[in-house]
Amino acid sequence: MVMKIAYCIPDLHNSSGMERVLTVKANYLALHYNYEVHIIITDGHATSPFFHLESLINVHQLDVNFDEMYQYPFLHRALIYRKKMGYFKKKLDCLLNQIKPDITISLLRRDINILNKMTDGSIKIGELHFNKTYYRKLPYNKLPMFVNRVIETFWLKSLIGKLRGLEAFIVLTHEDAANWKELKNVFVIPNPISFVTEHYSDCMDKQVIAVGRYVGQKGFDLLIPVWKKVIEKHPDWQLKIYGEGWMANNLQKQIDELGLGGSCWLEHPQVDIAKRYCESSIFVLSSRFEGFGLVIVEAMSCGLPIVSFACPCGPKDIISEGVDGFLVFPFDLDDMANKICYLIEHEDIRQEMGRRAILKASEYNLDIIGEKWRHLFESLMNNRDGMV
Repeated sequence: MVMKIAYCIPDLHNSSGMERVLTVKANYLALHYNYEVHIIITDGHATSPFFHLESLINVHQLDVNFDEMYQYPFLHRALIYRKKMGYFKKKLDCLLNQIKPDITISLLRRDINILNKMTDGSIKIGELHFNKTYYRKLPYNKLPMFVNRVIETFWLKSLIGKLRGLEAFIVLTHEDAANWKELKNVFVIPNPISFVTEHYSDCMDKQVIAVGRYVGQKGFDLLIPVWKKVIEKHPDWQLKIYGEGWMANNLQKQIDELGLGGSCWLEHPQVDIAKRYCESSIFVLSSRFEGFGLVIVEAMSCGLPIVSFACPCGPKDIISEGVDGFLVFPFDLDDMANKICYLIEHEDIRQEMGRRAILKASEYNLDIIGEKWRHLFESLMNNRDGMV
Protein backbone atom coordinates (compact mmCIF):
# COMPACT_ATOMS: atom_id res chain seq x y z
CA MET A 1 0.00 0.00 0.00
CA VAL A 2 1.39 3.41 -1.02
CA MET A 3 1.82 5.86 1.85
CA LYS A 4 0.18 9.26 1.32
CA ILE A 5 1.84 12.35 2.80
CA ALA A 6 0.31 15.85 2.74
CA TYR A 7 2.32 18.97 3.54
CA CYS A 8 0.81 22.38 4.37
CA ILE A 9 2.82 25.52 3.54
CA PRO A 10 1.74 29.04 2.49
CA ASP A 11 3.44 29.00 -0.93
CA LEU A 12 6.30 27.57 -2.97
CA HIS A 13 7.49 30.59 -4.98
CA ASN A 14 9.79 32.03 -2.30
CA SER A 15 13.51 31.24 -2.31
CA SER A 16 13.92 30.73 1.44
CA GLY A 17 15.16 27.63 3.24
CA MET A 18 11.76 26.24 4.22
CA GLU A 19 10.60 26.07 0.60
CA ARG A 20 13.95 24.65 -0.49
CA VAL A 21 13.90 21.88 2.13
CA LEU A 22 10.27 20.94 1.54
CA THR A 23 10.83 20.69 -2.21
CA VAL A 24 13.89 18.48 -1.77
CA LYS A 25 12.17 16.19 0.74
CA ALA A 26 8.98 15.90 -1.31
CA ASN A 27 10.95 14.93 -4.42
CA TYR A 28 12.99 12.39 -2.48
CA LEU A 29 10.02 10.73 -0.76
CA ALA A 30 8.19 10.39 -4.05
CA LEU A 31 11.13 9.10 -6.07
CA HIS A 32 12.88 6.85 -3.52
CA TYR A 33 10.04 5.53 -1.37
CA ASN A 34 7.22 5.77 -3.91
CA TYR A 35 5.17 7.89 -1.50
CA GLU A 36 2.20 9.80 -2.86
CA VAL A 37 3.11 13.36 -1.87
CA HIS A 38 0.70 16.30 -1.78
CA ILE A 39 1.63 19.93 -1.07
CA ILE A 40 -1.22 22.22 -0.06
CA ILE A 41 -0.68 25.97 -0.45
CA THR A 42 -2.84 29.02 0.22
CA ASP A 43 -1.01 31.83 -1.62
CA GLY A 44 1.00 32.57 -4.72
CA HIS A 45 -1.68 31.97 -7.33
CA ALA A 46 -0.29 31.66 -10.88
CA THR A 47 3.31 31.56 -9.63
CA SER A 48 5.71 28.69 -10.19
CA PRO A 49 7.78 26.95 -7.50
CA PHE A 50 11.16 28.61 -7.12
CA PHE A 51 12.87 25.24 -6.72
CA HIS A 52 12.44 22.25 -9.01
CA LEU A 53 9.46 20.08 -8.12
CA GLU A 54 9.05 16.63 -9.67
CA SER A 55 5.90 16.07 -11.74
CA LEU A 56 4.98 13.26 -9.33
CA ILE A 57 4.20 15.83 -6.63
CA ASN A 58 0.58 16.93 -6.35
CA VAL A 59 0.24 20.66 -5.62
CA HIS A 60 -3.14 21.92 -4.43
CA GLN A 61 -3.80 25.69 -4.52
CA LEU A 62 -6.57 26.67 -2.09
CA ASP A 63 -6.51 30.34 -3.18
CA VAL A 64 -7.12 31.72 0.31
CA ASN A 65 -4.64 34.52 -0.48
CA PHE A 66 -3.70 35.71 2.99
CA ASP A 67 -1.16 38.08 1.43
CA GLU A 68 -4.02 40.29 0.23
CA MET A 69 -4.82 41.46 3.75
CA TYR A 70 -1.49 43.24 4.31
CA GLN A 71 -2.61 46.20 2.21
CA TYR A 72 -5.16 47.13 4.89
CA PRO A 73 -4.81 48.85 8.30
CA PHE A 74 -4.29 46.57 11.32
CA LEU A 75 -7.88 46.39 12.61
CA HIS A 76 -9.32 45.85 9.14
CA ARG A 77 -6.64 43.23 8.55
CA ALA A 78 -7.65 41.37 11.72
CA LEU A 79 -11.24 41.09 10.49
CA ILE A 80 -10.12 39.86 7.08
CA TYR A 81 -7.78 37.35 8.70
CA ARG A 82 -10.57 35.83 10.77
CA LYS A 83 -12.77 35.49 7.69
CA LYS A 84 -9.97 33.95 5.64
CA MET A 85 -9.11 31.49 8.41
CA GLY A 86 -12.70 30.25 8.42
CA TYR A 87 -12.53 29.83 4.65
CA PHE A 88 -9.15 28.09 4.95
CA LYS A 89 -10.46 25.65 7.57
CA LYS A 90 -13.38 24.56 5.38
CA LYS A 91 -11.31 24.20 2.21
CA LEU A 92 -8.46 22.34 3.92
CA ASP A 93 -10.80 19.92 5.66
CA CYS A 94 -12.65 19.24 2.41
CA LEU A 95 -9.40 18.63 0.50
CA LEU A 96 -7.90 16.35 3.15
CA ASN A 97 -11.07 14.27 3.15
CA GLN A 98 -10.70 13.92 -0.62
CA ILE A 99 -7.00 13.01 -0.50
CA LYS A 100 -7.26 10.84 2.63
CA PRO A 101 -3.55 11.11 3.50
CA ASP A 102 -1.97 8.78 6.02
CA ILE A 103 0.03 11.68 7.49
CA THR A 104 -0.55 15.43 7.32
CA ILE A 105 2.35 17.73 8.16
CA SER A 106 2.10 21.38 9.13
CA LEU A 107 5.18 23.54 8.70
CA LEU A 108 3.75 25.57 11.58
CA ARG A 109 2.38 28.48 9.66
CA ARG A 110 -1.31 29.43 9.87
CA ASP A 111 -2.39 25.83 9.34
CA ILE A 112 -1.18 24.76 12.80
CA ASN A 113 -4.11 26.71 14.26
CA ILE A 114 -6.65 24.39 12.58
CA LEU A 115 -4.76 21.14 11.96
CA ASN A 116 -6.14 19.28 14.98
CA LYS A 117 -9.67 20.17 13.90
CA MET A 118 -9.41 18.38 10.57
CA THR A 119 -11.75 15.39 10.23
CA ASP A 120 -9.87 13.28 7.67
CA GLY A 121 -8.38 10.93 10.26
CA SER A 122 -4.73 11.26 9.23
CA ILE A 123 -1.82 11.33 11.66
CA LYS A 124 -0.97 14.98 12.35
CA ILE A 125 2.65 16.17 12.59
CA GLY A 126 4.21 19.59 13.17
CA GLU A 127 7.58 20.55 11.66
CA LEU A 128 9.29 23.71 12.94
CA HIS A 129 11.86 25.49 10.77
CA PHE A 130 12.54 28.20 13.34
CA ASN A 131 13.37 27.92 17.05
CA LYS A 132 11.20 28.30 20.11
CA THR A 133 12.75 31.53 21.38
CA TYR A 134 12.06 33.52 18.22
CA TYR A 135 9.20 31.65 16.56
CA ARG A 136 6.33 33.74 17.95
CA LYS A 137 8.09 37.05 18.48
CA LEU A 138 6.04 40.00 17.25
CA PRO A 139 7.50 41.32 13.98
CA TYR A 140 7.00 44.95 14.94
CA ASN A 141 7.66 47.27 17.90
CA LYS A 142 4.73 49.70 17.75
CA LEU A 143 3.29 48.41 21.03
CA PRO A 144 4.78 48.90 24.51
CA MET A 145 7.24 46.17 25.45
CA PHE A 146 5.06 44.71 28.23
CA VAL A 147 2.12 44.44 25.80
CA ASN A 148 4.38 42.59 23.34
CA ARG A 149 5.40 40.18 26.08
CA VAL A 150 1.79 39.50 27.08
CA ILE A 151 0.80 38.79 23.47
CA GLU A 152 3.86 36.62 22.82
CA THR A 153 3.26 34.61 26.01
CA PHE A 154 -0.38 34.05 25.06
CA TRP A 155 0.61 32.99 21.53
CA LEU A 156 3.21 30.54 22.84
CA LYS A 157 0.81 28.94 25.35
CA SER A 158 -1.77 28.61 22.61
CA LEU A 159 0.81 27.01 20.33
CA ILE A 160 1.94 24.52 22.97
CA GLY A 161 -1.66 23.43 23.46
CA LYS A 162 -1.93 22.73 19.73
CA LEU A 163 1.42 20.91 19.62
CA ARG A 164 0.34 18.62 22.45
CA GLY A 165 -2.48 17.41 20.21
CA LEU A 166 -0.04 16.24 17.52
CA GLU A 167 1.36 12.73 17.33
CA ALA A 168 4.83 14.11 16.64
CA PHE A 169 6.55 17.48 16.71
CA ILE A 170 9.83 17.73 14.81
CA VAL A 171 12.53 20.31 15.48
CA LEU A 172 15.83 20.71 13.67
CA THR A 173 18.40 20.78 16.48
CA HIS A 174 19.07 19.20 19.86
CA GLU A 175 19.68 22.71 21.16
CA ASP A 176 16.10 23.69 20.34
CA ALA A 177 14.62 20.36 21.48
CA ALA A 178 15.88 21.09 25.00
CA ASN A 179 13.74 24.25 25.06
CA TRP A 180 10.43 22.41 24.59
CA LYS A 181 10.20 20.99 28.11
CA GLU A 182 6.39 21.21 28.07
CA LEU A 183 6.14 18.56 25.33
CA LYS A 184 6.71 14.80 25.27
CA ASN A 185 6.29 14.28 21.52
CA VAL A 186 9.46 16.08 20.32
CA PHE A 187 11.77 14.47 17.73
CA VAL A 188 14.97 15.91 16.20
CA ILE A 189 15.47 15.53 12.44
CA PRO A 190 17.86 18.06 10.89
CA ASN A 191 17.47 19.47 7.42
CA PRO A 192 19.18 17.61 4.57
CA ILE A 193 21.61 19.07 2.10
CA SER A 194 19.42 20.34 -0.71
CA PHE A 195 21.76 19.40 -3.57
CA VAL A 196 24.44 16.91 -4.56
CA THR A 197 27.66 18.37 -5.89
CA GLU A 198 30.53 16.74 -7.72
CA HIS A 199 32.62 19.90 -7.49
CA TYR A 200 34.33 21.41 -4.47
CA SER A 201 36.05 24.67 -3.69
CA ASP A 202 39.84 24.59 -3.55
CA CYS A 203 39.57 27.55 -1.16
CA MET A 204 41.94 29.60 -3.31
CA ASP A 205 39.58 32.25 -4.71
CA LYS A 206 39.75 35.53 -2.84
CA GLN A 207 36.04 35.55 -2.13
CA VAL A 208 33.87 35.21 0.97
CA ILE A 209 30.20 34.25 0.56
CA ALA A 210 27.04 34.71 2.63
CA VAL A 211 23.54 33.53 1.71
CA GLY A 212 20.12 34.41 3.10
CA ARG A 213 17.11 36.67 2.93
CA TYR A 214 17.70 40.41 3.32
CA VAL A 215 15.89 40.63 6.66
CA GLY A 216 16.99 41.56 10.16
CA GLN A 217 17.28 37.94 11.29
CA LYS A 218 20.17 37.25 8.93
CA GLY A 219 22.35 40.01 10.38
CA PHE A 220 23.82 41.28 7.12
CA ASP A 221 23.72 44.75 8.68
CA LEU A 222 26.29 43.33 11.13
CA LEU A 223 28.32 41.54 8.46
CA ILE A 224 28.85 44.66 6.36
CA PRO A 225 30.77 46.56 9.11
CA VAL A 226 32.67 43.32 9.81
CA TRP A 227 33.70 43.34 6.17
CA LYS A 228 34.90 46.91 6.53
CA LYS A 229 37.38 45.66 9.15
CA VAL A 230 38.45 42.72 6.97
CA ILE A 231 38.98 44.75 3.83
CA GLU A 232 41.25 47.20 5.65
CA LYS A 233 43.73 44.33 6.03
CA HIS A 234 42.92 42.42 2.83
CA PRO A 235 41.72 44.85 0.14
CA ASP A 236 42.12 42.23 -2.61
CA TRP A 237 39.29 40.06 -1.21
CA GLN A 238 35.58 40.45 -1.88
CA LEU A 239 32.31 39.52 -0.18
CA LYS A 240 29.21 38.39 -2.10
CA ILE A 241 25.85 38.17 -0.32
CA TYR A 242 23.17 36.21 -2.18
CA GLY A 243 19.54 36.88 -1.31
CA GLU A 244 16.56 39.17 -1.59
CA GLY A 245 14.23 40.99 0.79
CA TRP A 246 12.92 44.25 2.14
CA MET A 247 16.29 45.34 3.60
CA ALA A 248 18.08 45.38 0.24
CA ASN A 249 18.05 49.18 -0.11
CA ASN A 250 19.17 49.72 3.48
CA LEU A 251 22.01 47.24 3.08
CA GLN A 252 23.14 48.83 -0.18
CA LYS A 253 23.10 52.24 1.51
CA GLN A 254 25.25 50.83 4.31
CA ILE A 255 27.71 49.41 1.78
CA ASP A 256 27.94 52.75 -0.02
CA GLU A 257 28.36 54.78 3.18
CA LEU A 258 31.22 52.56 4.32
CA GLY A 259 32.90 52.82 0.93
CA LEU A 260 32.65 49.09 0.22
CA GLY A 261 31.16 49.36 -3.26
CA GLY A 262 34.20 47.74 -4.88
CA SER A 263 34.46 44.77 -2.52
CA CYS A 264 30.97 43.94 -1.17
CA TRP A 265 28.12 42.92 -3.46
CA LEU A 266 24.44 42.16 -2.99
CA GLU A 267 23.52 39.44 -5.46
CA HIS A 268 20.20 37.89 -6.51
CA PRO A 269 19.17 34.43 -5.23
CA GLN A 270 20.57 31.52 -7.22
CA VAL A 271 18.88 28.21 -7.91
CA ASP A 272 22.34 26.72 -8.51
CA ILE A 273 23.86 28.13 -5.33
CA ALA A 274 26.40 25.26 -5.20
CA LYS A 275 28.27 26.88 -8.08
CA ARG A 276 28.58 30.11 -6.08
CA TYR A 277 29.87 28.25 -3.03
CA CYS A 278 32.52 26.56 -5.16
CA GLU A 279 33.66 29.97 -6.45
CA SER A 280 34.33 31.06 -2.85
CA SER A 281 36.79 30.17 -0.09
CA ILE A 282 35.03 31.06 3.19
CA PHE A 283 31.38 31.05 4.24
CA VAL A 284 30.08 33.51 6.86
CA LEU A 285 26.84 33.27 8.84
CA SER A 286 25.98 36.51 10.67
CA SER A 287 22.45 35.60 11.80
CA ARG A 288 20.92 36.85 15.02
CA PHE A 289 19.05 33.54 15.24
CA GLU A 290 18.32 30.50 13.09
CA GLY A 291 16.09 27.46 13.06
CA PHE A 292 18.92 25.31 11.76
CA GLY A 293 21.20 27.11 9.33
CA LEU A 294 20.90 24.99 6.19
CA VAL A 295 23.28 27.30 4.34
CA ILE A 296 26.06 26.24 6.73
CA VAL A 297 25.72 22.60 5.72
CA GLU A 298 25.37 23.53 2.04
CA ALA A 299 28.59 25.55 2.16
CA MET A 300 30.38 22.75 4.04
CA SER A 301 29.31 20.23 1.42
CA CYS A 302 31.14 22.36 -1.16
CA GLY A 303 34.31 22.39 0.93
CA LEU A 304 34.10 25.79 2.64
CA PRO A 305 35.26 26.48 6.20
CA ILE A 306 32.68 28.41 8.23
CA VAL A 307 32.80 31.52 10.38
CA SER A 308 29.50 31.87 12.23
CA PHE A 309 27.94 33.62 15.17
CA ALA A 310 27.08 31.01 17.82
CA CYS A 311 23.46 32.13 17.63
CA PRO A 312 20.46 30.03 18.64
CA CYS A 313 19.80 27.51 17.16
CA GLY A 314 21.85 25.48 14.69
CA PRO A 315 25.48 26.58 14.35
CA LYS A 316 26.51 24.91 17.63
CA ASP A 317 24.90 21.63 16.49
CA ILE A 318 26.70 21.69 13.13
CA ILE A 319 30.13 23.34 13.50
CA SER A 320 33.06 21.71 15.34
CA GLU A 321 35.01 24.64 16.72
CA GLY A 322 38.45 24.95 15.15
CA VAL A 323 37.95 21.79 13.08
CA ASP A 324 35.61 22.77 10.23
CA GLY A 325 34.82 26.32 11.25
CA PHE A 326 34.78 28.96 13.98
CA LEU A 327 31.96 29.89 16.35
CA VAL A 328 31.99 33.56 17.31
CA PHE A 329 30.16 35.00 20.32
CA PRO A 330 27.02 36.70 18.95
CA PHE A 331 27.45 40.37 17.97
CA ASP A 332 31.23 40.31 18.50
CA LEU A 333 32.09 42.03 15.23
CA ASP A 334 35.79 42.34 16.02
CA ASP A 335 36.18 38.61 16.66
CA MET A 336 34.23 37.71 13.54
CA ALA A 337 36.51 39.97 11.49
CA ASN A 338 39.55 38.42 13.17
CA LYS A 339 38.42 34.88 12.40
CA ILE A 340 37.79 35.74 8.74
CA CYS A 341 41.20 37.38 8.53
CA TYR A 342 42.81 34.34 10.18
CA LEU A 343 41.43 32.06 7.47
CA ILE A 344 42.46 34.50 4.76
CA GLU A 345 46.00 34.64 6.16
CA HIS A 346 46.40 30.87 6.71
CA GLU A 347 45.80 29.18 3.39
CA ASP A 348 46.79 25.69 4.56
CA ILE A 349 44.44 25.80 7.57
CA ARG A 350 41.64 27.19 5.38
CA GLN A 351 41.99 24.29 2.96
CA GLU A 352 42.24 21.66 5.70
CA MET A 353 39.13 23.00 7.45
CA GLY A 354 37.35 22.93 4.09
CA ARG A 355 38.22 19.24 3.64
CA ARG A 356 36.92 18.46 7.12
CA ALA A 357 33.77 20.44 6.38
CA ILE A 358 32.97 18.05 3.51
CA LEU A 359 33.14 15.12 5.95
CA LYS A 360 30.86 16.89 8.43
CA ALA A 361 28.33 17.76 5.71
CA SER A 362 28.07 14.10 4.70
CA GLU A 363 26.15 13.50 7.96
CA TYR A 364 23.31 15.54 6.44
CA ASN A 365 23.10 13.73 3.11
CA LEU A 366 19.57 13.29 1.84
CA ASP A 367 19.76 9.49 2.03
CA ILE A 368 20.53 9.69 5.76
CA ILE A 369 17.91 12.31 6.59
CA GLY A 370 15.34 10.68 4.29
CA GLU A 371 15.74 7.43 6.20
CA LYS A 372 15.05 9.25 9.48
CA TRP A 373 11.77 10.55 8.05
CA ARG A 374 10.82 7.14 6.67
CA HIS A 375 11.46 5.53 10.05
CA LEU A 376 9.36 8.18 11.82
CA PHE A 377 6.46 7.83 9.41
CA GLU A 378 6.43 4.04 9.60
CA SER A 379 6.75 4.05 13.39
CA LEU A 380 3.77 6.37 13.73
CA MET A 381 1.73 4.24 11.33
CA ASN A 382 2.67 1.03 13.15
CA ASN A 383 1.81 2.55 16.52
CA ARG A 384 -1.60 3.60 15.22
CA ASP A 385 -2.23 0.16 13.68
CA GLY A 386 -1.24 -1.46 16.98
CA MET A 387 -3.84 0.60 18.82
CA VAL A 388 -6.68 -0.38 16.49
